[in-house]
Amino acid sequence: MDYDTCGTLRQALTIPVPQPPVVIDLRRVTFMDSTGINILIAAHHNATAAGGWLRLAAPTNSVMRTIQIVGLDTVIDCHPTLHEALSA
Repeated sequence: MDYDTCGTLRQALTIPVPQPPVVIDLRRVTFMDSTGINILIAAHHNATAAGGWLRLAAPTNSVMRTIQIVGLDTVIDCHPTLHEALSA
Protein backbone atom coordinates (compact mmCIF):
# COMPACT_ATOMS: atom_id res chain seq x y z
CA MET A 1 0.00 0.00 0.00
CA ASP A 2 1.84 3.02 -1.31
CA TYR A 3 1.23 6.07 -3.47
CA ASP A 4 1.22 4.01 -6.69
CA THR A 5 -1.18 1.33 -5.46
CA CYS A 6 -3.63 3.08 -3.13
CA GLY A 7 -6.03 4.57 -5.70
CA THR A 8 -8.24 1.50 -5.74
CA LEU A 9 -8.26 1.27 -1.95
CA ARG A 10 -9.20 4.94 -1.65
CA GLN A 11 -12.11 4.41 -4.07
CA ALA A 12 -13.27 1.26 -2.29
CA LEU A 13 -13.36 3.08 1.03
CA THR A 14 -15.46 5.94 -0.32
CA ILE A 15 -18.73 4.51 0.87
CA PRO A 16 -22.00 6.44 1.08
CA VAL A 17 -23.74 7.25 4.33
CA PRO A 18 -24.90 5.37 6.31
CA GLN A 19 -21.51 3.75 6.69
CA PRO A 20 -21.58 -0.04 6.91
CA PRO A 21 -19.04 -1.86 9.05
CA VAL A 22 -15.78 -2.34 7.13
CA VAL A 23 -13.06 -4.93 7.66
CA ILE A 24 -9.87 -4.61 5.63
CA ASP A 25 -8.05 -7.91 5.15
CA LEU A 26 -4.31 -7.14 5.09
CA ARG A 27 -2.96 -10.68 4.91
CA ARG A 28 -1.55 -10.20 1.38
CA VAL A 29 -0.15 -6.72 1.99
CA THR A 30 3.63 -6.82 2.34
CA PHE A 31 4.38 -3.07 2.47
CA MET A 32 2.57 0.04 3.66
CA ASP A 33 3.85 3.60 3.63
CA SER A 34 2.36 6.87 4.86
CA THR A 35 -0.08 6.94 1.93
CA GLY A 36 -1.70 3.71 3.12
CA ILE A 37 -1.68 4.89 6.74
CA ASN A 38 -3.36 8.17 5.77
CA ILE A 39 -6.04 6.39 3.73
CA LEU A 40 -6.82 4.10 6.67
CA ILE A 41 -7.02 7.03 9.10
CA ALA A 42 -9.33 8.96 6.75
CA ALA A 43 -11.51 5.88 6.25
CA HIS A 44 -11.67 5.35 10.02
CA HIS A 45 -12.74 8.96 10.60
CA ASN A 46 -15.34 8.77 7.83
CA ALA A 47 -16.70 5.48 9.15
CA THR A 48 -17.04 6.66 12.73
CA ALA A 49 -18.53 10.02 11.70
CA ALA A 50 -21.18 8.12 9.73
CA GLY A 51 -21.96 5.76 12.60
CA GLY A 52 -19.96 2.80 11.28
CA TRP A 53 -16.59 1.33 12.12
CA LEU A 54 -13.41 0.11 10.47
CA ARG A 55 -11.28 -2.86 11.54
CA LEU A 56 -8.01 -4.22 10.21
CA ALA A 57 -7.50 -7.97 9.88
CA ALA A 58 -4.51 -10.29 9.53
CA PRO A 59 -1.68 -7.83 8.91
CA THR A 60 1.63 -9.35 7.91
CA ASN A 61 4.53 -8.88 10.33
CA SER A 62 6.06 -6.02 8.33
CA VAL A 63 2.74 -4.20 8.01
CA MET A 64 1.93 -4.74 11.69
CA ARG A 65 5.30 -3.25 12.59
CA THR A 66 4.45 -0.12 10.59
CA ILE A 67 1.00 0.03 12.18
CA GLN A 68 2.53 -0.19 15.65
CA ILE A 69 5.33 2.31 14.98
CA VAL A 70 2.86 5.02 13.96
CA GLY A 71 0.35 4.04 16.66
CA LEU A 72 -2.42 3.18 14.24
CA ASP A 73 -3.28 0.13 16.33
CA THR A 74 -4.33 2.50 19.13
CA VAL A 75 -6.80 4.23 16.80
CA ILE A 76 -8.16 1.41 14.63
CA ASP A 77 -8.99 -2.06 15.94
CA CYS A 78 -6.49 -4.55 14.54
CA HIS A 79 -7.10 -8.31 14.73
CA PRO A 80 -4.74 -11.21 13.96
CA THR A 81 -7.28 -13.01 11.75
CA LEU A 82 -10.15 -12.09 9.46
CA HIS A 83 -12.50 -14.28 11.50
CA GLU A 84 -11.64 -12.41 14.71
CA ALA A 85 -12.11 -9.02 13.03
CA LEU A 86 -15.51 -10.05 11.70
CA SER A 87 -16.72 -11.48 14.99
CA ALA A 88 -15.32 -8.86 17.40
